[in-house]
Amino acid sequence: MSSRLPIKDETLGMWLGVIGVALFAITLPMTRLATGTQGAPQLSPWFVTLGRAALAGVLSMVFLLATRSPRPAAHQWKPLGMAVLGNVIGYPLLLGYALRVVTASHAAVVTALLPLVTAAVAAWVLHQRARLGFWLCAIAGSVLVVLFSVLRANQGGHGFGFEWADLLLVGAVVAASFGYIYGAQVTPSLGAERVICWVCVMALPVTLPATLAMWPAEPIATSAWLGFVYVGVFSMWIGFFAWYRGLALGGALRVSQTQLLQPFLSILASIPLLGEPLDVVTLGFAMAVVCTVVLGKRLSQPQPAQPVRAVSPRAANAEQS
Repeated sequence: MSSRLPIKDETLGMWLGVIGVALFAITLPMTRLATGTQGAPQLSPWFVTLGRAALAGVLSMVFLLATRSPRPAAHQWKPLGMAVLGNVIGYPLLLGYALRVVTASHAAVVTALLPLVTAAVAAWVLHQRARLGFWLCAIAGSVLVVLFSVLRANQGGHGFGFEWADLLLVGAVVAASFGYIYGAQVTPSLGAERVICWVCVMALPVTLPATLAMWPAEPIATSAWLGFVYVGVFSMWIGFFAWYRGLALGGALRVSQTQLLQPFLSILASIPLLGEPLDVVTLGFAMAVVCTVVLGKRLSQPQPAQPVRAVSPRAANAEQS
């Protein structure tokens, strides 16, 4: 995309991206809370995946009816279907199964690659281009977040070694990236709110009956239900109101890099929720990542084309003589 977006739209898009990421930041611990562990399982990953989409689908149906939203056009169904596969099914299902094997901090190491993969998918699908400096900033930011995640895993006594579940996490990252970009593709014409609502409603004929059929017969901890409600209302629905709008307004290539802030926003949220302290190392990494996001935004536009100097006929004749 060679034409530059208005500065006001870019700035608003970046801030909406940050709001979306802030709402997504608690998805990992809340999913872990909902599914439990191998030793103490709670809700099944399939139930969490389909149930959160069903919950968001019911809310979406109410929203679409209340706003009298028109049906999408024929050419919009394919991108919406890709968003269903990526964001409704692929990402939460693969993540849910992986989190039964690895810790949330381990998963954070692999999912830290999500901003870089999303930017690559944006460049491929939406034909958005950026300077080499942007890609260097994106890689540097991803490396910083991966190093930070590994460091925290080691500090927590979990360590980090490759598991078979990492393949599930990689699949989750790829699925989410495609879902984000295809959803952003139709946001300018449909609107962010209607995109995620139609995505959830499209899946409702499958997700709602499946959720009712898989309703747990055994007692489930209250904390698991709270985690389930959060990923259904915020991770699957409200967060996308801001996220899709941000990707469309600010450019998916640029706004995708706000995802680098997600682990640090998760830590900030855990201070009042879990009483965890904020250390100097976390602040240092967070500031460094913010610098890569800001610098990457400035370098995300292609080099402007050099203006062609107009030559008068008289000057041209003089040069030829």
